[in-house]
Amino acid sequence: MTPPGAPAFCLRLLRRQLVLAIRRPIEIGNPLLFFAMVVALFPLGLGPAPGQLATFAPGILWIIALLSNLLTSDGVFRSDFDDGSLEQLLLSPQPLYLSVLAYIAAHWLITGLLLALVSPLFALMLNLPGAAIGSLVASLLLGTAVLSLLGGIGAALTVGLKRGGMLISLLILPLYMPVLIFGSAAVKAAVTGAPVGPYLALLGAMLSLAIALAPMAIAAGLRISIDA
Repeated sequence: MTPPGAPAFCLRLLRRQLVLAIRRPIEIGNPLLFFAMVVALFPLGLGPAPGQLATFAPGILWIIALLSNLLTSDGVFRSDFDDGSLEQLLLSPQPLYLSVLAYIAAHWLITGLLLALVSPLFALMLNLPGAAIGSLVASLLLGTAVLSLLGGIGAALTVGLKRGGMLISLLILPLYMPVLIFGSAAVKAAVTGAPVGPYLALLGAMLSLAIALAPMAIAAGLRISIDA
């Protein structure tokens, strides 16, 4: 049974994580800067032909969003582990499931949500048709939330390691593949005029499954890392 004060505690934890992120603006700026730099480089490598860029734009945008999310996954629990806050959280009577959701929600708000909001600008740089921009934003809103939840599993398992970034990539990159496939397919369907709903429904189903199961896996990973 959930303690009466658990939701309020998790909201305070979410607010704390967002305040800490705002005080370290480089954590917010790094994914956006990476996104912008890579998008700017693709026309140089593929050539400036609008038709060619538009053909590859859905896959390019989704791959960059995935890598931007992966770039920040290592730091989800790192600072709290270093100062001992994470160990205190594990010992507190508050449900770890909700606490983990607060961490992941904060990570998504400062990475996935921002990437989804600025993606129309980068889509125009790659000559993506305007009719597909709405599908791009919708697929990123759903897909990046799944990526944050999956990335949290890798972050929990490697939080005790000093150089866990590469290990996170090896652990969770295979789990990212379905999200990448259906996310880019949704944008491609919008470009060609095909129905987008089935792809967004699949992303929504993945998100529901991830919300139900990923926090339990993250909580178990944190206990393993702290006990080790």
